[in-house]
Amino acid sequence: MSHAELGVWPRMLRAELRLVFGRRRNLALLAGLAAVPVILGLVVFATQDSALAGQGPGFLARITGNGLFLVVTALFLCLPFLLPLTTGIASGDAIAGEASGGTLRYLLTLPVPRTRLLAVKAVATLAFVASAVLGIALVASVTGAALFGVGDLALLSGTTIPASAGMARVAGVVAYVALSLTGLVAVGLFFSTLTEVPVGAMAATVVVAVVSAVLDSLPQLASIHPALLTHHWFDFAEFLRVEVDWGVLGQGLAVQAAWVAVFGALAWSRFVTADVTS
Repeated sequence: MSHAELGVWPRMLRAELRLVFGRRRNLALLAGLAAVPVILGLVVFATQDSALAGQGPGFLARITGNGLFLVVTALFLCLPFLLPLTTGIASGDAIAGEASGGTLRYLLTLPVPRTRLLAVKAVATLAFVASAVLGIALVASVTGAALFGVGDLALLSGTTIPASAGMARVAGVVAYVALSLTGLVAVGLFFSTLTEVPVGAMAATVVVAVVSAVLDSLPQLASIHPALLTHHWFDFAEFLRVEVDWGVLGQGLAVQAAWVAVFGALAWSRFVTADVTS
Protein backbone atom coordinates (compact mmCIF):
# COMPACT_ATOMS: atom_id res chain seq x y z
CA MET A 1 0.00 0.00 0.00
CA SER A 2 1.46 3.34 -1.06
CA HIS A 3 1.89 6.38 1.18
CA ALA A 4 -0.91 8.13 -0.74
CA GLU A 5 -3.28 5.21 -0.16
CA LEU A 6 -2.45 5.23 3.54
CA GLY A 7 -3.38 8.91 3.65
CA VAL A 8 -6.86 8.12 2.34
CA TRP A 9 -7.79 6.23 5.51
CA PRO A 10 -7.72 9.20 7.92
CA ARG A 11 -9.64 11.40 5.47
CA MET A 12 -12.33 8.78 4.91
CA LEU A 13 -12.60 8.08 8.62
CA ARG A 14 -12.88 11.77 9.52
CA ALA A 15 -15.60 12.23 6.93
CA GLU A 16 -17.50 9.18 8.20
CA LEU A 17 -17.19 10.26 11.83
CA ARG A 18 -18.55 13.70 10.92
CA LEU A 19 -21.45 12.01 9.17
CA VAL A 20 -22.26 9.66 12.04
CA PHE A 21 -21.86 12.16 14.86
CA GLY A 22 -23.46 14.95 12.86
CA ARG A 23 -26.82 13.24 12.44
CA ARG A 24 -29.45 14.77 14.70
CA ARG A 25 -30.95 11.36 15.37
CA ASN A 26 -27.64 10.03 16.64
CA LEU A 27 -27.06 13.10 18.79
CA ALA A 28 -30.55 12.64 20.23
CA LEU A 29 -29.68 9.03 21.05
CA LEU A 30 -26.52 10.08 22.87
CA ALA A 31 -28.43 12.77 24.77
CA GLY A 32 -31.16 10.30 25.74
CA LEU A 33 -28.66 7.76 27.03
CA ALA A 34 -26.77 10.45 28.95
CA ALA A 35 -30.04 11.45 30.62
CA VAL A 36 -30.52 7.98 32.11
CA PRO A 37 -27.92 8.29 34.91
CA VAL A 38 -29.13 11.82 35.71
CA ILE A 39 -32.73 10.67 36.12
CA LEU A 40 -31.65 7.57 38.00
CA GLY A 41 -29.41 9.55 40.33
CA LEU A 42 -32.11 12.12 41.10
CA VAL A 43 -34.70 9.41 41.76
CA VAL A 44 -32.39 7.53 44.12
CA PHE A 45 -31.38 10.78 45.84
CA ALA A 46 -35.01 11.80 46.34
CA THR A 47 -36.17 8.37 47.59
CA GLN A 48 -33.14 7.14 49.53
CA ASP A 49 -34.96 7.58 52.85
CA SER A 50 -38.29 6.22 51.64
CA ALA A 51 -39.79 2.78 51.29
CA LEU A 52 -38.34 2.61 47.76
CA ALA A 53 -34.81 2.47 49.09
CA GLY A 54 -33.18 -0.92 48.63
CA GLN A 55 -35.50 -2.01 45.84
CA GLY A 56 -34.41 -2.80 42.29
CA PRO A 57 -31.06 -4.23 41.10
CA GLY A 58 -28.46 -5.09 43.71
CA PHE A 59 -26.22 -2.23 42.57
CA LEU A 60 -29.02 0.27 43.20
CA ALA A 61 -28.87 0.06 46.97
CA ARG A 62 -25.11 0.83 46.88
CA ILE A 63 -25.42 4.11 44.98
CA THR A 64 -26.13 6.17 48.09
CA GLY A 65 -22.92 4.92 49.67
CA ASN A 66 -20.68 5.67 46.71
CA GLY A 67 -21.46 7.61 43.53
CA LEU A 68 -19.28 5.22 41.50
CA PHE A 69 -22.07 2.67 41.70
CA LEU A 70 -24.26 5.00 39.68
CA VAL A 71 -21.99 4.24 36.70
CA VAL A 72 -22.41 0.50 37.16
CA THR A 73 -26.17 0.71 37.74
CA ALA A 74 -26.78 2.99 34.75
CA LEU A 75 -24.90 0.60 32.45
CA PHE A 76 -26.72 -2.35 34.02
CA LEU A 77 -30.08 -0.76 33.21
CA CYS A 78 -29.14 0.39 29.70
CA LEU A 79 -27.43 -2.82 28.57
CA PRO A 80 -30.50 -5.06 28.05
CA PHE A 81 -32.35 -2.74 25.64
CA LEU A 82 -31.23 0.89 25.24
CA LEU A 83 -27.64 0.16 24.25
CA PRO A 84 -28.62 -2.66 21.84
CA LEU A 85 -31.20 -0.30 20.33
CA THR A 86 -28.55 2.38 19.88
CA THR A 87 -26.14 -0.16 18.41
CA GLY A 88 -28.82 -1.48 16.06
CA ILE A 89 -29.69 2.00 14.80
CA ALA A 90 -26.07 2.99 14.20
CA SER A 91 -24.91 -0.25 12.57
CA GLY A 92 -28.10 -0.95 10.64
CA ASP A 93 -27.92 2.49 9.05
CA ALA A 94 -24.23 2.30 8.12
CA ILE A 95 -24.66 0.80 4.64
CA ALA A 96 -28.43 0.68 4.17
CA GLY A 97 -28.71 4.38 4.96
CA GLU A 98 -26.32 5.25 2.14
CA ALA A 99 -28.20 2.94 -0.22
CA SER A 100 -31.55 4.42 0.77
CA GLY A 101 -30.28 7.96 0.26
CA GLY A 102 -28.80 7.14 -3.14
CA THR A 103 -25.24 7.98 -2.09
CA LEU A 104 -23.81 4.47 -1.87
CA ARG A 105 -23.54 4.04 -5.62
CA TYR A 106 -21.70 7.36 -5.84
CA LEU A 107 -19.27 6.26 -3.11
CA LEU A 108 -18.53 3.05 -4.97
CA THR A 109 -17.67 4.93 -8.17
CA LEU A 110 -14.73 6.51 -6.35
CA PRO A 111 -11.35 4.74 -6.55
CA VAL A 112 -11.76 3.29 -3.08
CA PRO A 113 -11.91 -0.49 -2.50
CA ARG A 114 -15.17 -1.74 -1.03
CA THR A 115 -13.26 -3.48 1.74
CA ARG A 116 -11.78 -0.19 2.85
CA LEU A 117 -15.17 1.54 2.75
CA LEU A 118 -16.73 -1.21 4.85
CA ALA A 119 -13.86 -1.03 7.34
CA VAL A 120 -14.32 2.73 7.71
CA LYS A 121 -18.04 2.27 8.27
CA ALA A 122 -17.33 -0.38 10.91
CA VAL A 123 -14.77 1.77 12.76
CA ALA A 124 -17.07 4.79 12.77
CA THR A 125 -19.96 2.70 14.08
CA LEU A 126 -17.79 1.21 16.81
CA ALA A 127 -16.65 4.73 17.75
CA PHE A 128 -20.27 5.85 18.06
CA VAL A 129 -21.24 2.86 20.21
CA ALA A 130 -18.19 3.37 22.42
CA SER A 131 -19.13 7.04 22.74
CA ALA A 132 -22.61 6.05 23.87
CA VAL A 133 -21.20 3.82 26.62
CA LEU A 134 -18.60 6.39 27.61
CA GLY A 135 -21.21 9.14 27.66
CA ILE A 136 -23.35 7.19 30.12
CA ALA A 137 -20.30 6.52 32.29
CA LEU A 138 -19.05 10.12 32.33
CA VAL A 139 -22.45 11.64 33.10
CA ALA A 140 -23.04 8.99 35.77
CA SER A 141 -19.64 9.72 37.31
CA VAL A 142 -20.31 13.45 37.56
CA THR A 143 -23.88 12.95 38.77
CA GLY A 144 -22.88 10.30 41.29
CA ALA A 145 -20.05 12.41 42.67
CA ALA A 146 -22.29 15.46 42.97
CA LEU A 147 -25.19 13.68 44.67
CA PHE A 148 -23.51 10.95 46.71
CA GLY A 149 -19.79 11.63 46.73
CA VAL A 150 -16.96 9.28 45.81
CA GLY A 151 -14.90 7.40 48.34
CA ASP A 152 -13.46 3.97 49.01
CA LEU A 153 -15.37 1.35 47.05
CA ALA A 154 -17.10 -1.55 48.83
CA LEU A 155 -16.99 -4.61 46.56
CA LEU A 156 -19.79 -7.16 46.30
CA SER A 157 -18.18 -9.24 49.03
CA GLY A 158 -18.05 -6.27 51.38
CA THR A 159 -14.30 -5.79 51.05
CA THR A 160 -13.33 -2.13 50.69
CA ILE A 161 -10.70 -0.91 48.26
CA PRO A 162 -9.26 2.62 47.86
CA ALA A 163 -11.14 5.11 45.70
CA SER A 164 -8.38 5.11 43.06
CA ALA A 165 -8.59 1.32 42.73
CA GLY A 166 -12.38 1.59 42.66
CA MET A 167 -12.22 4.03 39.76
CA ALA A 168 -9.96 1.61 37.89
CA ARG A 169 -12.45 -1.21 38.50
CA VAL A 170 -15.32 0.92 37.22
CA ALA A 171 -13.24 1.88 34.17
CA GLY A 172 -12.87 -1.85 33.52
CA VAL A 173 -16.65 -2.22 33.69
CA VAL A 174 -17.09 0.54 31.11
CA ALA A 175 -14.50 -0.96 28.76
CA TYR A 176 -16.00 -4.45 29.05
CA VAL A 177 -19.52 -3.19 28.29
CA ALA A 178 -18.27 -1.34 25.20
CA LEU A 179 -16.40 -4.42 23.95
CA SER A 180 -19.46 -6.59 24.63
CA LEU A 181 -21.37 -4.69 21.94
CA THR A 182 -18.86 -5.35 19.16
CA GLY A 183 -20.56 -8.58 18.13
CA LEU A 184 -23.88 -6.80 17.73
CA VAL A 185 -22.19 -4.12 15.62
CA ALA A 186 -20.98 -6.84 13.24
CA VAL A 187 -24.48 -8.31 13.08
CA GLY A 188 -25.92 -4.90 12.28
CA LEU A 189 -23.38 -4.25 9.53
CA PHE A 190 -24.24 -7.58 7.95
CA PHE A 191 -27.97 -6.83 7.93
CA SER A 192 -27.18 -3.36 6.61
CA THR A 193 -25.54 -4.88 3.53
CA LEU A 194 -28.64 -6.96 2.78
CA THR A 195 -31.18 -4.20 2.30
CA GLU A 196 -31.76 -0.65 1.15
CA VAL A 197 -34.25 -0.10 3.98
CA PRO A 198 -32.35 1.11 7.09
CA VAL A 199 -35.27 0.52 9.44
CA GLY A 200 -35.34 -3.14 8.44
CA ALA A 201 -31.65 -3.61 9.21
CA MET A 202 -32.01 -1.75 12.52
CA ALA A 203 -35.00 -3.85 13.58
CA ALA A 204 -33.34 -7.12 12.58
CA THR A 205 -30.25 -6.24 14.63
CA VAL A 206 -32.29 -5.47 17.74
CA VAL A 207 -34.31 -8.66 17.25
CA VAL A 208 -31.10 -10.71 17.26
CA ALA A 209 -30.20 -9.26 20.67
CA VAL A 210 -33.71 -9.86 22.02
CA VAL A 211 -33.86 -13.43 20.73
CA SER A 212 -30.43 -14.14 22.20
CA ALA A 213 -31.60 -12.87 25.59
CA VAL A 214 -34.76 -14.98 25.40
CA LEU A 215 -32.84 -18.13 24.50
CA ASP A 216 -30.40 -17.38 27.29
CA SER A 217 -33.29 -17.46 29.78
CA LEU A 218 -34.37 -20.99 28.82
CA PRO A 219 -32.66 -23.63 30.97
CA GLN A 220 -33.46 -26.29 28.37
CA LEU A 221 -30.95 -24.61 26.07
CA ALA A 222 -28.14 -24.39 28.61
CA SER A 223 -25.75 -26.15 26.24
CA ILE A 224 -25.79 -23.24 23.77
CA HIS A 225 -25.88 -20.42 26.34
CA PRO A 226 -22.10 -19.80 26.39
CA ALA A 227 -22.14 -19.09 22.64
CA LEU A 228 -25.04 -16.66 22.71
CA LEU A 229 -24.36 -13.03 21.92
CA THR A 230 -25.80 -11.69 25.17
CA HIS A 231 -24.82 -14.47 27.59
CA HIS A 232 -21.67 -12.79 28.92
CA TRP A 233 -22.88 -9.18 28.82
CA PHE A 234 -23.26 -8.91 32.58
CA ASP A 235 -19.97 -10.56 33.42
CA PHE A 236 -18.65 -7.06 34.11
CA ALA A 237 -19.62 -7.81 37.72
CA GLU A 238 -16.29 -9.64 37.92
CA PHE A 239 -14.63 -6.23 38.30
CA LEU A 240 -16.54 -5.79 41.56
CA ARG A 241 -15.20 -8.95 43.17
CA VAL A 242 -12.09 -9.16 45.34
CA GLU A 243 -10.31 -11.34 42.79
CA VAL A 244 -11.25 -10.62 39.20
CA ASP A 245 -11.74 -13.85 37.25
CA TRP A 246 -10.01 -12.91 34.01
CA GLY A 247 -10.94 -16.29 32.55
CA VAL A 248 -14.63 -15.40 32.70
CA LEU A 249 -14.01 -11.99 31.13
CA GLY A 250 -11.76 -13.52 28.49
CA GLN A 251 -14.45 -16.05 27.58
CA GLY A 252 -16.97 -13.27 27.14
CA LEU A 253 -14.66 -11.28 24.88
CA ALA A 254 -13.80 -14.43 22.92
CA VAL A 255 -17.49 -14.96 22.18
CA GLN A 256 -17.75 -11.38 20.93
CA ALA A 257 -14.66 -11.90 18.77
CA ALA A 258 -16.25 -15.01 17.26
CA TRP A 259 -19.45 -13.12 16.42
CA VAL A 260 -17.37 -10.30 14.92
CA ALA A 261 -15.38 -12.78 12.83
CA VAL A 262 -18.45 -14.62 11.51
CA PHE A 263 -20.74 -11.68 10.80
CA GLY A 264 -17.88 -9.43 9.77
CA ALA A 265 -16.91 -12.00 7.15
CA LEU A 266 -20.53 -12.32 6.01
CA ALA A 267 -20.86 -8.54 5.75
CA TRP A 268 -17.61 -8.32 3.76
CA SER A 269 -18.62 -11.16 1.44
CA ARG A 270 -21.99 -9.59 0.76
CA PHE A 271 -20.72 -6.05 0.35
CA VAL A 272 -17.83 -6.75 -2.03
CA THR A 273 -20.02 -8.84 -4.34
CA ALA A 274 -23.31 -6.95 -4.17
CA ASP A 275 -24.70 -5.31 -7.29
CA VAL A 276 -25.44 -1.85 -5.92
CA THR A 277 -28.13 -0.06 -7.91
CA SER A 278 -28.83 2.91 -5.66
